[in-house]
Amino acid sequence: MAWRALAKKALSTSYLSNCGAAITASHSLHSTLPDVLLCSRVDLLTASRNLRSCWGIRNYHASVSLLSWRGRKAEEAPGLKTLGREKQVKRVNKLRAPPVEARYVPPKLKQQAKLTQEKTVEIFEGMTLVELAKRTGSSVRVLQEILTSIGEKVGSEFDPITIDVAELVSMEVGVNVKKLHSEEGAILKPRPPVVTVMGHVDHGKTSLLDALRKTSVAAKEAGGITQHLGAFVVSMPSGASITFLDTPGHAAFTAMRARGAAVTDIVTLVVAADDGVMPQTLEAMSHAREANVPVVVAINKCDKPGADPEQVRIQLGSEGLSLEDLGGDVQVVEISALKGTGLDKLEEALLLQAELMDLKARVDGPAQAYVVEARVDRGRGPLVTAIVKSGTLNVGQYVVVGAEWGRIRAIRDMAGRTAELAGPAMPVEIEGMRGLPMAGDDITVVGSEERARMLSQGRRKKLERERLERMNQENVEASAEEGDEADDVPERVEVAVVVKGDVQGTVQAVADSLRSLNSPQVFVNIVHMGVGPISQSDVDKAQACNACIVGFNIRSPPSPISLSAKQANIKIFLHRVIYHLLEEMGKLIVEKAPGTAETQVTGEAEVLSIFELKSRKSKGPDVKIAGCRITDGRFTRTATMRLLRSGEVVFEGSCASLKREKQDVEAVGKGNECGLVIQDCQDFKVGDVIQCLEQVIRKPKFVSSESGAVRIEC
Repeated sequence: MAWRALAKKALSTSYLSNCGAAITASHSLHSTLPDVLLCSRVDLLTASRNLRSCWGIRNYHASVSLLSWRGRKAEEAPGLKTLGREKQVKRVNKLRAPPVEARYVPPKLKQQAKLTQEKTVEIFEGMTLVELAKRTGSSVRVLQEILTSIGEKVGSEFDPITIDVAELVSMEVGVNVKKLHSEEGAILKPRPPVVTVMGHVDHGKTSLLDALRKTSVAAKEAGGITQHLGAFVVSMPSGASITFLDTPGHAAFTAMRARGAAVTDIVTLVVAADDGVMPQTLEAMSHAREANVPVVVAINKCDKPGADPEQVRIQLGSEGLSLEDLGGDVQVVEISALKGTGLDKLEEALLLQAELMDLKARVDGPAQAYVVEARVDRGRGPLVTAIVKSGTLNVGQYVVVGAEWGRIRAIRDMAGRTAELAGPAMPVEIEGMRGLPMAGDDITVVGSEERARMLSQGRRKKLERERLERMNQENVEASAEEGDEADDVPERVEVAVVVKGDVQGTVQAVADSLRSLNSPQVFVNIVHMGVGPISQSDVDKAQACNACIVGFNIRSPPSPISLSAKQANIKIFLHRVIYHLLEEMGKLIVEKAPGTAETQVTGEAEVLSIFELKSRKSKGPDVKIAGCRITDGRFTRTATMRLLRSGEVVFEGSCASLKREKQDVEAVGKGNECGLVIQDCQDFKVGDVIQCLEQVIRKPKFVSSESGAVRIEC
């Protein structure tokens, strides 16, 4: 048969001279396995044995897989595997040692990335969508979707967009914006300078302005000090116009002075010749330096007998102000506002400084303005005092001021005359706002009511989000401080206050001054601030928070509101002078403060003789009585006694008995003799000193400095 001939060829030595042929034969044999099963088992085993013996021959052309078969059983050889079910071997898992309990190591906290809203980008009028996308870090497609959602027409990504649209898109992305205003390509015209008068309280700032504009505002001010930020235009004898800002000099109005320096071109620093450089003088210099504004020094009150202008020059030079007299560039003018001397030289100095600065502004286009003050009028609603920086402000325009918006219904100059428009460096009063903005806000002119409302809502959401984040941060810091110093924190009470005032700036100033009265024992919590007279809603808020109401420079509330406050046991403090307001609130805070317990020596006595009283009980101890003379202060029976010998404390205990002339008394004064028994004390000697100790509650102290700054000392 064919398989026999194939087997004989496989067994022949000549044919098996190379391993490759033998392997070929074995595969052929495996392919004919059904026929092989019919042959005798002897022939099959003989062929298999001969094939296995020839596998030991190594040929370098053989594959690695074939070489791996060397040493295996014959049954596992390729092509000769017998049919049948393989025996399954059960795999036994080796026993593993229990895990070792290791100390828990907390994972390292990943450094939190800065929140997106902390990022600030610069925007300007006419920027493209591509430029805005680069600055905000968002894609152009996302910004186009935002434009569609706010109702803006989406064009090419290289089309210019307005500055209010750029602000809206930036707020939707979640970043802060800083507006950049460029006058490139605009027609610039000369404008009047804006001069801010700054200096220490009662150095004659308002009197100087009265002398310049021939009025008497200082006489009308409550207490003779300025408590508002005033703006007006003065026509000088030379025919030029100068816009003046009058800032209050009291320490409570620091924010007002900072706002005045931020909007001004020139700072006139008024220093009294008889008083010299004071704290608010240094503060005004600091504000001018931060705002990068030139300074003109006016040394006032040079007509007084004790005036020393040269000493003022030396003080200003020592504070880093480079005066012209000392080789610098700061002009110094000696004046007298009361007699009107030196005012022409001051005018000349201001106009010369303005000419050197070459002040110009854009007249055409939407206006850029700055809020100086804001108040509420009963008949006209919210009123905003502003100074136009550039452009023209017109009646009927929609404006966004901070988080508030409105349509300009009327524009009035500082003399009360109505006007249709307001140009650069012109202080005006705007009527038509929907709400009362904050002093210091910028005024942005927008094209439509819808855009104004949308921008206002976006700013409100942003302000609310920042307020909540600030509150959360303060709560976290307070919790951390309480956890660290839980044992050392003294008792602290809260004084809740509702603040009402005539204008926004003074309300903020009063609130900041009250917050400065915080101490380790008293926390001043401003629960509400508002502009206008005291209303029933203010009384309800005060009743809900157990607060008092502080009214500054406003009229007395009507009788029904006063009666309601009295029934609710709510105190109302009304003042027109900041000094008196802070003084009365300081007294209230001192009264509510819990104080700190201290041990004080209220009296001293000298031991003159010792008496021993035998106990009536057989086992009771004897009682020693010290015959003393009070040398200082007074002794009380409820106090603690301290026994001193040669200046060292021998014993301290409570008073068991105090007698004078064999009668029990509650107190003994200086110069009197008494008998004294100290609980559990038997070691008296003649010449010892006994001190009377009492626990007293020391209240905080209200402190007011010459500059008007107040604080509570514990």
